[in-house]
Amino acid sequence: MSDKQARLLTGERVYLRPLNGEDSELYYQMFYDEETRWLTGTQKHNTKEQIARYIERKTGDDSSVLLLIALEENDTVIGDIAIQDMDRNNRTANLRIAIDKVEHQSKGYGQEALLLLLNYGFGILNLHRIELEVYAYNNRAVHVYEKVGFVREGVRRQTLYYNHEYHDVIMMSMLENEYRARYLP
Repeated sequence: MSDKQARLLTGERVYLRPLNGEDSELYYQMFYDEETRWLTGTQKHNTKEQIARYIERKTGDDSSVLLLIALEENDTVIGDIAIQDMDRNNRTANLRIAIDKVEHQSKGYGQEALLLLLNYGFGILNLHRIELEVYAYNNRAVHVYEKVGFVREGVRRQTLYYNHEYHDVIMMSMLENEYRARYLP
């Protein structure tokens, strides 16, 4: 199966694979899941053509690694994850993740995908610091990030306007020595 050959990172229950041109429709459908848009604070509308161009741009972007999260048992794509905005001089990057449907959430898939990409970021990309932002109303994600080892650094108040309200964003990060102390023997 071609997906198995395209795997970049493999865990016990999920694997991470690059996006291909034929993934445009799938990515478009994920993009318009209402719950995913809420949890990620996505406001912008994109056409299928814009998404196809986005995938094409990301393929040639050496400052990011954009991957789909797929289930090991049946190759179903359940979300995406990215290390982006890599600064090679300072060895820093931003991380983001989205699990697309409620039936795939709260099962540990996101945590496993995070650990795969953190290992890649610190162990292969030689990053020193990986940071992320999460909206304060996304308690489930905050819990997972803290469980994995991300440290809260601060809050940017009333950063996102969504559903007629302003929402805070929590800034978190993990350093390479924190990752290694926690996950490497």
